[in-house]
Amino acid sequence: MPSILVVDDSNTTRLALKTVLTQAGYTVEEAKDGEEAIQKVMTLPKFNAIITDLNMPKIDGIGFIKEVRVFPEYRFTPILMLTTEGVLAKKEEGKRAGATGWIVKPFTPDQLLAVLKKVQI
Repeated sequence: MPSILVVDDSNTTRLALKTVLTQAGYTVEEAKDGEEAIQKVMTLPKFNAIITDLNMPKIDGIGFIKEVRVFPEYRFTPILMLTTEGVLAKKEEGKRAGATGWIVKPFTPDQLLAVLKKVQI
């Protein structure tokens, strides 16, 4: 069963993602910010994909992606940015940091699952 790390400072968003993903057959681990997520990346078995918010306290989504990409085992892991920001400059910044894709909130379960399928998770 593929595992996904969901990183978002919103409890509601994490719960919504976890519900959709577990119903689709994924195992889900949650983190409330980039700092907690880095700890999970370092200590838990490798995740098959990561979905991260952009705007979070401590370490934001872009900083988190940059830190994760340093780990050799996460060099090619799909990382999706999930945010209310639809601004092209932010998308480009995310891409340069190593984001695989971008999902703009609000999203539907079908949109989320289609993007995961597109990145082969």
